[in-house]
Amino acid sequence: MDGNRDEDTARRLAQADALERRRLAEVAQAATLVRQFRDDAVSAGLTPTRLTARTYDGKARYRTALEGWYLKHDRSVAVGTDGEFYVLSVPASLRGRIAGASVPPAEPPLELGKGGRDGESMPMRQALDQRLEAGNAWG
Repeated sequence: MDGNRDEDTARRLAQADALERRRLAEVAQAATLVRQFRDDAVSAGLTPTRLTARTYDGKARYRTALEGWYLKHDRSVAVGTDGEFYVLSVPASLRGRIAGASVPPAEPPLELGKGGRDGESMPMRQALDQRLEAGNAWG
């Protein structure tokens, strides 16, 4: 019986390892798309804007030290001028209200909004292309 348990454990570990390798490959692919967008946005003359972050409860927006381009009209995600992907959501805090929020880079997904409400997800490449096509008129 211990042999079956060992085989099951080994199989689960192999599956978990394969899933993690796949996830990392997708993150690397999405990161390449994000960096290419940054380069294309600069080349196209898209003006970066100072990014803000919304509190988790949605009641407040805090300034950040980041500049870049929002990818969704709700301003929840963006690409920074540093070529990183940002999820612009932070906990409410007095420090954030006074000094601004610190938002670390996030691992970019290949599917933006995956797991959200129906109709709110789209491939990262499509979101980046739409943002680039909208140019400076996007708002």
